[in-house]
Amino acid sequence: MKSINHLQYLIVLALCLIGTLPLELVIGAKVYRKPLRLAISLIPIALLFSLFDIYSIHANWWYYAKRYVSGVTLPGKLPLEELLFFLIIPICALLTYEAVHVLLEPRQKRPTRR
Repeated sequence: MKSINHLQYLIVLALCLIGTLPLELVIGAKVYRKPLRLAISLIPIALLFSLFDIYSIHANWWYYAKRYVSGVTLPGKLPLEELLFFLIIPICALLTYEAVHVLLEPRQKRPTRR
């Protein structure tokens, strides 16, 4: 039986997306429903961190163990999983932030008791 170690990073990222999906579908975080706003939030960060990672790989500051990545690399020897990390984890954070906002909004609109 072949080991699935090389898929671990992708599996964790998929679980992060699956775990936060109810925040969009059930609570109504509206992160995926505003794709332009999402792209404006994600692209600069993903680009900046990807460039830093590429520089760090070439400077031999760090590397990615081939055992735990799929082997798909982007220009600059950046593993696909790393770019996905820079997209998926911020999406999960935005979903969480927006869901908390949606859940707390009714409390903020209620008049305060004196």
